[in-house]
Amino acid sequence: MLSRTDLRADCSNCFGLCCVALTFSKSADFAIDKPAGDPCPNLSEDFRCSIHSKLRPAGFPGCTVYDCFGAGQEISRRAGKSWRDQPGQEMFAALPILRQLHELLWYLTEALEYKVFEADVRTAIARVEEVRRTADLTTVDVAAERAAVNEILLKTSQRVRGKQSKKKERRGADLIGARLRGADLRKANLRGAYLIGADLRDADLRQADLIGADLRDADLRGADLTGALFLTQSQLNAARGNHSTMLPTAVTRPSHW
Repeated sequence: MLSRTDLRADCSNCFGLCCVALTFSKSADFAIDKPAGDPCPNLSEDFRCSIHSKLRPAGFPGCTVYDCFGAGQEISRRAGKSWRDQPGQEMFAALPILRQLHELLWYLTEALEYKVFEADVRTAIARVEEVRRTADLTTVDVAAERAAVNEILLKTSQRVRGKQSKKKERRGADLIGARLRGADLRKANLRGAYLIGADLRDADLRQADLIGADLRDADLRGADLTGALFLTQSQLNAARGNHSTMLPTAVTRPSHW
């Protein structure tokens, strides 16, 4: 079974796959257009980013948000040789698929910590672990795997959070730019909610379910996310916060905060 460490990106053991395999579209997230399969011009010969320390001011905040959940180093390990030494199409095609499988394992590993429905969670972990070992990842039905895992994560969330009032059931809600400063959102269901640019300063988000919530530019200064369910590093990296934002132990405070 993979550990949380295995499910964290280790760029030092990757062939810079995300810098090659993915498409960049010139926007607020990327300063340039780059088609899939073309190396980013900022990628060095040693597969490191030459502007890593200044990605945001250089116009590449999208790079700081992306998280491969350890898929990059795993594919690089399997390949043995980089895309510079052999055709890289298989590696590039496998990256987004394995990334999604690793993301599911990240959520399931967290679900296991809550010690509810343990048998179901362990079975799901074993299933996804088996699928991720598939030789040709492009044959994997990721949507089916997500659907099966989502059922387990949903009932885990419901058990951990307990019954909540209707006003805290905001699954998929449009909360773009919402004024939620100091709001009591403890144990709220915010799965898939659109919280883009929302003012969540000093909000109580303890044990709120944030799986799939869009936190781009959300203001989390002073917010309490202690024990928030299924929060990922990429969600935090897309948001704004400060030294007083309280976080779960599995994630780290973004450097740009």
